[in-house]
Amino acid sequence: MTQKERQERSRKEIYQPALEEFGTYGYDKVNMERICGNHGISKGMMYHYYSNKDELFLLCVERTFQELRAHVERDMAHLSGEDTAAAVKDFFMIRECFFQLHPQQKLVFESAMLRPPKHLAAQIQALRAPMRRLNQEFIEGLIDKMPLRPDLKPEMVTRYLETIESLFQNMIVSYQGGHPAQDFHAMLETAGELLNMVLFGILRHADPA
Repeated sequence: MTQKERQERSRKEIYQPALEEFGTYGYDKVNMERICGNHGISKGMMYHYYSNKDELFLLCVERTFQELRAHVERDMAHLSGEDTAAAVKDFFMIRECFFQLHPQQKLVFESAMLRPPKHLAAQIQALRAPMRRLNQEFIEGLIDKMPLRPDLKPEMVTRYLETIESLFQNMIVSYQGGHPAQDFHAMLETAGELLNMVLFGILRHADPA
């Protein structure tokens, strides 16, 4: 094994425990000593590769964004033939499917997006930029096909859907009374109800005179 291969193996041996800790307890409750003590990592090896927990947290955030983007990009290819409402729903659900498969990365994502450490906020936004561009491109393509209200500009709707997308998992939990969905089918049903109201509103339009 070459030195580079040994270094990559050592980094992986640190990354996986870090992901487990941040993905279980969040940013605030994790420190370098906890990761070392809970996973049998020597402090010498830890500090040889990473200076502090911020570096490790940002690594977990970066990998989460990268893997989520690859997952979304792959599955978005199947949405081109769907009608607009179905494509929007499935776009939101692609991300939820990823987090169903990777629950630890779900908490890392939420920590980064909803509760970011203030001193890391700018770095997190920079790491998120490729994911955000992918979202914007897809949403802008959808909006081109949408019969928007005449008082809405496409850029307003793009920002709106982006905002909903980043908060969607928390919306599902809140809509269910603060409890996670019992299974994937229940989550799909809840997501469908929410997106129906998000896209089409809740007020009945008055019939024209």
